[in-house]
Amino acid sequence: MEFNFKNRKIKIHWHRGVNVFLYKVRRIGKSKRIQQYLIYIKIMVLQAAKIIGSGLATIGLAGAGVGIGLVFGSLIEATARNPSLRSDLFGYAILGFALTEATGLFALMMAFLLLYSA
Repeated sequence: MEFNFKNRKIKIHWHRGVNVFLYKVRRIGKSKRIQQYLIYIKIMVLQAAKIIGSGLATIGLAGAGVGIGLVFGSLIEATARNPSLRSDLFGYAILGFALTEATGLFALMMAFLLLYSA
């Protein structure tokens, strides 16, 4: 990929990474404005990576939702089979709910750390 900046052709090698791209352009053109522009591009690529990573980290919330549904679905099924064990099974179900919800909260915490950390 090539683009013109102040009548200079600049080649971008995205397959090698942003640091190699900055090094190649620093060797080609020594203009301070070009270097500032390329640093801006590097910052934007890093911001995009942070946003994509935090979006992928929230996939764990879907797993937590499925897990909570399975816990309470199993509680209803077990209570229907043996209603006399309702109080014991409810305690186990609340424990399962808490552990499953903690997993979802850890995923949400990681998403926020990726998004808002330096």
